[in-house]
Amino acid sequence: MALQDFSQPAAELSSASENPLARFVERQGVLVLDGGLATTLEARGYDLRDDLWSAKILLEAPEAIRQVHLDFLAAGADCLITSTYQASLPGFRKRGLSDREGVELLRLSVRLAVEARDAFWRDADNHSGRLRPIVAASVGPYGAFLSDGSEYTGRYDIDDEALYAFHKERWDILCDSPAELLACETIPCRREAGVLMRLLQETPDRWAWMSFSCRNDVEISDGTKLIEVARDCDTQPRVAAVGINCTPPQYIAALVRTAHAGTQKPIMVYPNAGETYDAERMTWEAAPLSTDWRTLSSQWAKLGAVAIGGCCRVNPQEIAAIRQQTVNPARL
Repeated sequence: MALQDFSQPAAELSSASENPLARFVERQGVLVLDGGLATTLEARGYDLRDDLWSAKILLEAPEAIRQVHLDFLAAGADCLITSTYQASLPGFRKRGLSDREGVELLRLSVRLAVEARDAFWRDADNHSGRLRPIVAASVGPYGAFLSDGSEYTGRYDIDDEALYAFHKERWDILCDSPAELLACETIPCRREAGVLMRLLQETPDRWAWMSFSCRNDVEISDGTKLIEVARDCDTQPRVAAVGINCTPPQYIAALVRTAHAGTQKPIMVYPNAGETYDAERMTWEAAPLSTDWRTLSSQWAKLGAVAIGGCCRVNPQEIAAIRQQTVNPARL
């Protein structure tokens, strides 16, 4: 399948504002995303049973976050996603922190990823067969702040203006960071995607991807057809890619086909390991079968996904397998 055309009309974008994903796709065919930062921290003994989830570690052991970033880079990730998924000023306020402290923690999250990337790239040995990795600042859904599992349903008890106000605080801080783009991820409902694209329109010098959690091989979590939100994204010049994440691997192939039918944007996929999340117990229920990341990532690339990685319970070893299977070093 031919790669997507990353060019944009000159009237909309200047030549100096290229989609941050473009050079990876053009040079190596597939951009490799990282894996599940929070669940990797859990596997290393950190207790994330908390409303702040991985953002809790920003308070307790930020160096552990930096190390996970470094490990994903060593495994072959081209893009690090920051630990801001469940970090928000309202969430920090609930913890008793001031807004100044909350802003500094959001900035720290981006800084940890940038510092990890820069440290990795200072070693010339890491340049072989690689492009300089990028950093995406994570924008999790409102349901992540609620910490009640509603990021997998999209059933919120606030209107669009309140949803906009919630996201705008963090959005403005992350837009003022050195991250190359924003990662709007695990979006469960069409109206939240609309709010995030409204914010993107208001920051025309920024790029963001829009990635959805899906409940089957046709619909996002609130029951909206994926093709409908893909068409919405196609109208926004600064949407860098349309994605599917935190979704079981068995649905991804069909979802890639559906997304392609609705958008000319690049398609990205970073599913979870196939387990089910129990929001009440804040635990993952084991998947019945192991996931063959080599075979599946190759299939997704052949279907036209140009950015591939993992979400919850996907570790650095599995990201290494994805890179080995999908990136052709001869092209670099």
